[in-house]
Amino acid sequence: MEKKTLVLGASLNTARYSNLAINKLVGHGQPTVAIGLRKGSVAGIDIKTEKYPFEDINTITLYLNARRQEEYYDYILSLNPERVIFNPGTENPELYDLLRENGINFENACTLVMLSSQQY
Repeated sequence: MEKKTLVLGASLNTARYSNLAINKLVGHGQPTVAIGLRKGSVAGIDIKTEKYPFEDINTITLYLNARRQEEYYDYILSLNPERVIFNPGTENPELYDLLRENGINFENACTLVMLSSQQY
């Protein structure tokens, strides 16, 4: 099974880090899916606007601030990812606790840096 990444907070705006992350994930051959506010496509990846029931999600990389994450708590837990990456500006102690309680690993890191340094 390939390790699939969900970019949560995906943007069509090429200046946004979530957009750069999708491009870099695809460029590294990483299976990628995305959820954002607007439908569209980035690097051939269709952005969904609803809490889609993706299967086999290994990593969720967050590009939503802590307040915006709240509506996704149950959704994130339902996907049962192996890990959640909190990119800069997305840190959230409340969600850390929920992830811990559910045995889901998390880290405060930058997906772009992790990919560039082969630490992803």
